[in-house]
Amino acid sequence: MKKDLTSIIYTLFFIAVLSFIYLSIMPRWTFTNEEALTEFSTKRALTHVKNISQKPHYVGSENHNQVANYLQTELTKLGLKPSIQQGFTLTDWGNLVKSKNIIARIEGSKNTKALLLLSHYDSAPHSASPGASDDAAGIATILEGVRTFLHNKTPHQNDIIILFTDAEELGLNGAALFATQHQWAKDVGLVLNFEARGSSGPSYMLMETNNGNAGMVQNFAAANPTFPVSNSLMYSIYKMLPNDTDLTIFREQSNIQGFNFAFIDGHYNYHTAQDDYNHLDPNSLTHQGSYLMPLLNHFSNSNLNTTKSVEDYVYFSIPFSFISYPFSWVIPMLIIAFGLFFFFIFLGIAKRILTIQKILQGFVPLLGSLFSAALITFLGWKALLQIYPQYNDLLNGFTYNGHAYIAAFVLLSIAISFAFYHFFTPNKITANHFVAPLFIWLLINTGIAFSLQGAGFLIIPVYFGIFMFGFYILTQKYSPVFNLIFSIPALLIIAPFIQMFPIGLGLKILFGSAILTVLSFGLLLPTLGNYVQKGTWSILFLLASIGFFAKAHSNADYEKGKAKSNSLVYLYDADTSQAQWLTYDKNLDSWTKNYLGEDPKTPKGISDIPLFSKYDSQFTFAAQAPLQRIPHPTIEFLTDSIADNLRYLKIRISPNRKVNRYDIFANEKMDIYNIKTNGVSHLQQNGKIFKREGKKLLSYYVVDNEPLLLEFNINAATVFDMKLLESSFDLMQNPLFNIRKRADWMMPTPFVLNDAVAIKKTIKPSPGIIQEAVKVTEQKSIIPNPTETVTPPVDSTKIE
Repeated sequence: MKKDLTSIIYTLFFIAVLSFIYLSIMPRWTFTNEEALTEFSTKRALTHVKNISQKPHYVGSENHNQVANYLQTELTKLGLKPSIQQGFTLTDWGNLVKSKNIIARIEGSKNTKALLLLSHYDSAPHSASPGASDDAAGIATILEGVRTFLHNKTPHQNDIIILFTDAEELGLNGAALFATQHQWAKDVGLVLNFEARGSSGPSYMLMETNNGNAGMVQNFAAANPTFPVSNSLMYSIYKMLPNDTDLTIFREQSNIQGFNFAFIDGHYNYHTAQDDYNHLDPNSLTHQGSYLMPLLNHFSNSNLNTTKSVEDYVYFSIPFSFISYPFSWVIPMLIIAFGLFFFFIFLGIAKRILTIQKILQGFVPLLGSLFSAALITFLGWKALLQIYPQYNDLLNGFTYNGHAYIAAFVLLSIAISFAFYHFFTPNKITANHFVAPLFIWLLINTGIAFSLQGAGFLIIPVYFGIFMFGFYILTQKYSPVFNLIFSIPALLIIAPFIQMFPIGLGLKILFGSAILTVLSFGLLLPTLGNYVQKGTWSILFLLASIGFFAKAHSNADYEKGKAKSNSLVYLYDADTSQAQWLTYDKNLDSWTKNYLGEDPKTPKGISDIPLFSKYDSQFTFAAQAPLQRIPHPTIEFLTDSIADNLRYLKIRISPNRKVNRYDIFANEKMDIYNIKTNGVSHLQQNGKIFKREGKKLLSYYVVDNEPLLLEFNINAATVFDMKLLESSFDLMQNPLFNIRKRADWMMPTPFVLNDAVAIKKTIKPSPGIIQEAVKVTEQKSIIPNPTETVTPPVDSTKIE
């Protein structure tokens, strides 16, 4: 009975440590009626969020201009002089848009590099998103932070530039406009960018650097934010992936590095109609403010050149602490750990505490737990997707009851571990059994040391495990207090990743959490292994797991605030004079069946307009739709000339209705050179061949119904083959269709063209329109010099 009580005390200790981590990882904001003007106020910041996120404000919408005006007014109230920067950009994403940036500057006492505070004010298109988290919260953080900074009359040497970018959601266009065309861009020495990819949870710090991070790490530590949440594993992975924040533009275009701050939990609200004021967690906004104020005070007075470095640091955070050391320490730390490990093994064998046979037996329950938990979790999630097909409706891969599933599978993994150690080890686990998890962790850290040094901090809990192992070998005494204390690093450093991975990468990665749970169980074996009734504990954790599965089941259905996403597009093919309803949905509901019927067909005639989607979504079902009199766009070939075996084209496409988007597609065999769109070139092309993947040429997001003007060269022998898709985001309001309103437990699907009226049309000149203005007198290669811009002869050819 006494030993059972000891096991209960151990369990309560682990729960207490994990609770402490959860409660202290981020600030917990408490509403107060009066908050000092000298302090960052979450309440005042939330007022900005509420004002900005009243309605969707995507580029081209009426509310977009209203938000821009609001931001100018608020900056003026702070005593600043905001200015507007407008212009077209065509960015890496192949998106063209006319952005309107809002900029202000606070002058410092010295002529030094400037600190840039960055956030975007446009919301996501297509999905009726009010953009409260993404990114009204970032805007509000900066507005309230700057207000506090100015109110305190904080002395500062560096200029502070405030940049509220436009069209971030479309292709980072506003940031590209500032970085490549604004005179202040050359003054920027460091960027602080505030973002969101969800509506709750802690804000993670991520760095963007072209070289080493040592200077950034040292300065971040010197700024001493109260609730740092970050680690260099995230940094290393982030550098490997294609990034897509405004800060990326500054790093790539101007070699300016900086910090991203973003909260990512509540990912199911991201870019949806549920990204509203009520779904935003105020604690997440408070966390953003807890970063901004100390960093603003520090970097406004620091030499920003000290943030540059060629050396990389390992870093990680634990509650209220930020720890770092050079990458160069990783391999020596690994070697020392191996040395200590083998020393204690040899000593243990010499003292007859360890035997080779029992050490090998210790691998059986560990590897059995590892493979069983991973396989059961992997197959279990696959099975749940079959049992609950509605989970496939959420493209981001994290369900509304996702946290319950994380808890369920983690508890199940612990139950599996207890079960294996119950069946394959005696009642009391000895030091022999602890060799296996230490050896596996050392192998993992060997891989880390040579391929992913940013994760080098994972050797630290292994060290504490080796110390527990060595203490027993040296003393042959079991110390419960010593083991509990030395178990804390594993909980502080490793346990947060168990939840972070599926939140950040989706529930498809739950098997990774299961693996990490079992590996953590192994590091805690000196304590967990001494639970006497392992079989009983296995059953208890299994029952707890079943309880969370039951909780997830009870919350599996949709409801208001946890809505089902669905999609509908009306597509008219002007070439065939046919129309169809289209959807991306895999599971049709009562709303979509109103238009697609009970037996929808496979979409036809859309292979030549492959629309881009973040999750590579494709149209799933189609049904015949009534023909409506929708004004077609006017396509004009302003110039169509041939000179020196090159064909020069200037095409203008003008809307004859209120439109929001043009998508242009071209046959993959068409090599396109020297492209200009509305007077601007692609940021990355530099006069060379236009690089593209597949048929997509570009997407143009229309502001004020301005026409699209295309200028480019192709080989004279190339067959001209281009398609146009003109879309307006007004299907729900368009009087021609009288679309039924969605139920309150439904919302538009994000990340895809949705609630749109679209016209598909071939772009082609009339027969005989090509006029060879300059005769070719000598045979030349039909392959143009991709760096040479061809000036065409004047050609007034025009088609209405």
